[in-house]
Amino acid sequence: MAWRMRVVELAAWIAVDWGTSNLRAWGMSDTGDPLFERVSDKGMAKLAPDAFGPVLSELLGDAVPEGRTLKTLICGMAGARQGWLEAPYLDAPADLSALGRAAVMPEIADSRFAPRILPGVCQRGLGQEDVMRGEETQLLGLSTLQPGYSGVVVLPGTHSKWAVLEGHQLVRFSTAMTGEIYEALGSHTVLRHSLKDAGIGPERDEGVDAGIAAGLEAPERLAGMIFKVRAAALLSGRSADWCAGYLSGLLIGAEIGAHRHWIGSAPIPIIGGSTLSALYARALGMTGAECVPVDVRTATLAGLSAAAQH
Repeated sequence: MAWRMRVVELAAWIAVDWGTSNLRAWGMSDTGDPLFERVSDKGMAKLAPDAFGPVLSELLGDAVPEGRTLKTLICGMAGARQGWLEAPYLDAPADLSALGRAAVMPEIADSRFAPRILPGVCQRGLGQEDVMRGEETQLLGLSTLQPGYSGVVVLPGTHSKWAVLEGHQLVRFSTAMTGEIYEALGSHTVLRHSLKDAGIGPERDEGVDAGIAAGLEAPERLAGMIFKVRAAALLSGRSADWCAGYLSGLLIGAEIGAHRHWIGSAPIPIIGGSTLSALYARALGMTGAECVPVDVRTATLAGLSAAAQH
C-alpha cells in the first residue's frame, strides 16, 4: 500500500480519454510516462453534464491527496455538445499542435482537479461535412511518435477514420461507420438469423477473406452484396462462422475499396486495437499496401502529453 501511494503521489498531471461508452484516466509523470491507470464504464452516453465532475472525482479521488491541484487534460466525447462542456471544433486543415491552446475549462467542485477539454476537428465544406473527437489526439500522438510523417493514417473502429497528415497538420479526413453498420445489420436485420451463435474458427477466416475480396473489387455494390450473407446460408449451407466473417470482411473491404485512391506507396500507420488493426492490415495487404500497427493507448497518451505542453 505504501508503494502504491508513493506512485500516485508522483503523478504530475492527469490524462483522460472520455469516450462514448467508457472512461480511461492515467496519472502521468513529468516525463509523460503513465504511473497508474483507472477505467470506468461511465462514458459520455450515460452521463448528464453535471455528472462528469463527480464521476472524475469518484474515479480518481484516492489517487490525488487533498491540497494538490493537478492539471487534468481530457480528450474525446466529454467535449461533445451532449458532454460536459462543448469544446468547439477546429476546422480542417487543422494544426494539431494547437489542440491544447483551444481547450475549454469546465467547472468542477473538486479543487484537486483543473480540467481542460480538448476540441475535435471538423470539415465544413458542402458535401464534405465530417467530424471527429478523440482521433485528433491520437493523430497528434502519431505525429509526435513519428516526427515529420506525411501520408494517410487509418483509425479503425465503430466509426473508422481515414486521415491525411502532413507533420502536425491534419489536411483532410473521412469517416466510415463500418463497425456500427456491422452491429446494426447483425442485430436488427434478417442477417441475424445467419449470424446466430457465430464463433471464431477456420470458417470465419475463410469468410473474412471472401468478404474482403468482394468488397475491394466492387465497393459500389455493397448494398446488394450484403444480402449474400443470408442467401449463402440458405442456399449454400454456409455456417454462422463463415457468414459473420464474410460480413465483417465485406464491410472492411468496401471501406478500403472506397478509399483506395487515398493509398500511396508509403507504409500506412493503423491506430487501433490489435484485433481490428490486424483485420485492416490483412485487407490493406490485399491491395499491396504495407501497414504499421500503432497501439491506440500509446498514441492517445503521446497526443495528450503533446497537448499538455500548451
